[in-house]
Amino acid sequence: MTSKTKKPSFFLALIPIIVLVVFLALNVVMFGDNATSGPNQIALILAAMSGVIVAMRLGFKWEQLQKGIVDSINSAMSAILILLLIGALAGTWMMSGIVPTMIYYGLEILNPTIFLVAACIVSAIVALATGSSWTTVATVGVALIGIGTALGIGQGMVAGAIISGAYFGDKMSPLSDTTNLAPAMAGTDLITHIRYMALTTIPSILITLVIFLILGFTIETHETSEGVGAMLTAIDAKYFVSPILFIVPAVVIYLIIKKVSAIPALFIGTLLGAVAAIVFQPEVVMEIGGTRDNYFEAAYMASMRAMSMETEVITGSAEVNELLGTSGMYGMMITIWLIICAMCFGGVMEAAGLLKRITNTVIQFAKSTGSLIATTAGTCVFFNATASDQYLAIVVPGKMFEDIYPERGLAPENLSRTLEDAGTVTSVLFPWNTCGATQAHVLSVATGDYWMYCFFNLISPAMTIVYAYAGIKIKKVEKKG
Repeated sequence: MTSKTKKPSFFLALIPIIVLVVFLALNVVMFGDNATSGPNQIALILAAMSGVIVAMRLGFKWEQLQKGIVDSINSAMSAILILLLIGALAGTWMMSGIVPTMIYYGLEILNPTIFLVAACIVSAIVALATGSSWTTVATVGVALIGIGTALGIGQGMVAGAIISGAYFGDKMSPLSDTTNLAPAMAGTDLITHIRYMALTTIPSILITLVIFLILGFTIETHETSEGVGAMLTAIDAKYFVSPILFIVPAVVIYLIIKKVSAIPALFIGTLLGAVAAIVFQPEVVMEIGGTRDNYFEAAYMASMRAMSMETEVITGSAEVNELLGTSGMYGMMITIWLIICAMCFGGVMEAAGLLKRITNTVIQFAKSTGSLIATTAGTCVFFNATASDQYLAIVVPGKMFEDIYPERGLAPENLSRTLEDAGTVTSVLFPWNTCGATQAHVLSVATGDYWMYCFFNLISPAMTIVYAYAGIKIKKVEKKG
């Protein structure tokens, strides 16, 4: 803020939040699952415009607010590019038989009783190796959602298991960007941060696995062994099914482990998927390409279609047909639209100082160690809901509380742990957040259908608050001053 602008009152700062909540609630009531297909985007724009009105009343110029919006959108550009590549990768991996092969072997090996636990563990291992929850969900997650559907398990439960495992692995991986960002904001080192975070994260995932195990023994499934057998037959008849296809995802995982950035790694994975399709799935390539006269022409057209637009493969099973449909980059446009609108809202709120005004008011009530950590966690969740980006939910609270923790005699790893326990994991629970919008689209499961099954993501912030109030593993240092 400049000297010519006024500081907002707490009530003024809340007005855009109230506008957003009202419109989002109306959209849920009136549009249901279709709310994210346009109405929520408009709600975010309307809330952003209400923020502009408040900001201008405080003396801000449109140019200042526009810069905030552009900077906010720019901060999400990496996520948008990754999202586009995930759409393309899903298309070529489906055409190449990589995902159908994962589904095929998964149906042979897994059963409904252990599936949710297995899905969570597999997702955790992959995310731990790659350091990316997004890559995990977009690769093995897509296959697991298909297997779970075939086994007759609710998609919301399956998505919850995948996301729980993916975000656990993401949090605990030294390769993860958020795992590196949190200690940098708090003023501690990576290894100390991971060790200290494990004290709350491991109990959270163990409780999550127990819940999924109990669910596995209690849920009713509708899929019969004959139905699964029919799906296996349909996949086997249409695709060349072989472990050799797993070379492509193995290459992508290897690249990410070697610290190749996500965008080039996913791009390479997309191209390798197209090559694998051309080599191993000529019948599928000709079907998607729309011609049998010239294989070069069919391969080129099929690859372009798989990467960019909706494609489908017709098998002898309606269930398999539904599982194997993809939408390429085109299918990601609604999600990107949502992200851009969310970043417009977050940019206005940040540029006008409205978010900072709200959180500063809340900080005043944090007197004890427990209330300070609970306030930090609540602030992270608040930024995920309002700024619509997990990085902002780590960076802004990290800056806000960086000096308060040592002043209270608390080691910086208390702050870094809280930033991850509440900032990283809750981002996926909001449909207008970049993470929530992405995972919902990639898995084709609405956020409203899966959030209540993301047990790890719900338990993690609660666990860090319980530790704080109980005084468990709260490292102290000599107070500043």
